[in-house]
Formats: sequence, structure tokens, C-alpha cells
Amino acid sequence: MNESEFPQQLTLLPSSDVPVQFRLDADTRRRGIRHVSEIRRLLAERQAAKQLDSAPPVRRPIRSRAA
Repeated sequence: MNESEFPQQLTLLPSSDVPVQFRLDADTRRRGIRHVSEIRRLLAERQAAKQLDSAPPVRRPIRSRAA
């Protein structure tokens, strides 16, 4: 297999050893990194909501009506 047969991936980090056709400018990298952080935040929010839904219900003591 030669190098062109392997899949290649864009990188959001600056690197001089990345082939020219895959190099991103600074603005594109910033937008990409911002987008990745937004996706991570959304996933964390979904995970937190899922954990709240699966948590057992909170039991509160029953108050007597006589005061």
C-alpha cells in the first residue's frame, strides 16, 4: 500500500508536516475548535439530563394534617 491509499484526516492543530491540501488557516481552525467545544457541551448536557431522568425519585416525608 502506498501513502495515497490510506485515509487522511483534517487536523485542527497547526502542523507543518500536514500535506498542503489538508492545511487549514487560523480562522478555520478557531471555528472548528469552537464547534467541537459546543458539541462537547451539548453532549455533556444531554448526559446530565439522562442521568437525572434515570435517578430514583426523591422521597419526601408525609406531613400530618394536624398541626
